Amino acid sequence: MRVVDRWQQGQDPTLSFELFPARNEKAAQNLKQAIEKLGGLGPDFVSVTFGAGGATQAGSRELVEQLQERRLKVMAYFAGYGLGPEQIVEVLDVYQELGIENLLVVRGDPPREEEGFSPHPESFAHASELLGFIRERYSFCLGAAGYPEGHVEAESPARDLDYLELKVKQGAEFVLTNYCYDNRFYFEFVQRCRARGVQVPIVPGIMPVYSVKMLENLARLCGATITEPLREGLATLPEGDAAAVAEFGIEFATEQCRELIRSGVPGLHFYTMDRAKSVVEIVSRLREEGLLY
Repeated sequence: MRVVDRWQQGQDPTLSFELFPARNEKAAQNLKQAIEKLGGLGPDFVSVTFGAGGATQAGSRELVEQLQERRLKVMAYFAGYGLGPEQIVEVLDVYQELGIENLLVVRGDPPREEEGFSPHPESFAHASELLGFIRERYSFCLGAAGYPEGHVEAESPARDLDYLELKVKQGAEFVLTNYCYDNRFYFEFVQRCRARGVQVPIVPGIMPVYSVKMLENLARLCGATITEPLREGLATLPEGDAAAVAEFGIEFATEQCRELIRSGVPGLHFYTMDRAKSVVEIVSRLREEGLLY
């Protein structure tokens, strides 16, 4: 099923999770456990990341197949940075053969672990160009990434919206957003999009606090603001108490989700980091309260 059709029906908010291919045996075991627990929640779809430059191409395909074997609906990421047209077609033909209907199209960043990586001379510089290329050749339901606080490389918030508007014109039918720790960023982002005439579903991303170190590292990479309420709450916890941090993260994210659901968001998309415990607890609490089904 095309996910945009599900959102356009105006039903209850969707529930979805992001997973990424494991890079070693220990990570593979963690991923297996996460799939078992998260799959048991009956998500509307599970997204699978794809490393820029094709860095995780084989792993992404294996994870897609693994999830499909569990009869989970898969949304595949496609990061086109560094790939030429023939390489792009090769990957997308495989996804088409696997029965993938929904594709999140992103530019991607230069592979960090490949020294001397050289992008293909015909590689697309922007996700909007990649979307146009795919739309002309395939019938996937295409989505794009959105950044409530602006992309870290954006010249300005207005310029960032220019790019998002172009992505929609080039074929994006929905937007999945980067996470933020203050829903105000998401609400204002949606308002700015609507004022520009961007009317596609805009689904908020949720990133629970899994650890203080991960919180700080990821925020630095993607530009998410660590808000004062979040900092102040973490400061009250016993130093080095990982369990207390995780519980605080669950409570904080659950409250975010309550507000988002009550505002009528089309869905909740959890960035799981291939971890299940916190997300399972958040979803369970929301379901107990009758806010999520």
